[in-house]
Amino acid sequence: MEMIPETIPLEKMELKELLIKNWMTHDGMWFYHCLQEFGIEKTNALNLASIKSLSAIEVPRISKALGIEKDVINTFEKFKEAFSSLFSVVKGDFMDFRYGFPSDNCLQWEMQRCFAYEGMKRMGVIDQYKCGVIYRIQCWLAVLGLNCRFDPPVGLCLLHRTGKCSGEIRFFF
Repeated sequence: MEMIPETIPLEKMELKELLIKNWMTHDGMWFYHCLQEFGIEKTNALNLASIKSLSAIEVPRISKALGIEKDVINTFEKFKEAFSSLFSVVKGDFMDFRYGFPSDNCLQWEMQRCFAYEGMKRMGVIDQYKCGVIYRIQCWLAVLGLNCRFDPPVGLCLLHRTGKCSGEIRFFF
């Protein structure tokens, strides 16, 4: 039998976008089917537990691929570099998530349009949804061993509760 070489006729960024969209679709379908089977309270708990477990694997895996050593993230400048590198791997262009560093030891985020918010709204559970997007970042920072405080604290969907998803993370080095 003749072996046919594998080809991927996509550019690197097109492939990244496709893979991230498929991953987020899988995540949404997983949430939906858990919701149907277990209800929102149990599904929120399972989702947050899954995110925490994923972060413990995801951060070291991506860090290793990018050559980021956890032990050397001991200043805010080194954190900014590491965070931007990690985020560049997992963020898709369709995710309207922006962040910046307006002052020392502070990261601010803002999300104009949230894919998770839109999905939870379609499922009819937005008023009870515990945000997995910002929680994932919180878990990353815990895996990296960074001391920080989220304002507002991570919890129920901010976009639903306040009309905007924005806040800041203060770091203590």
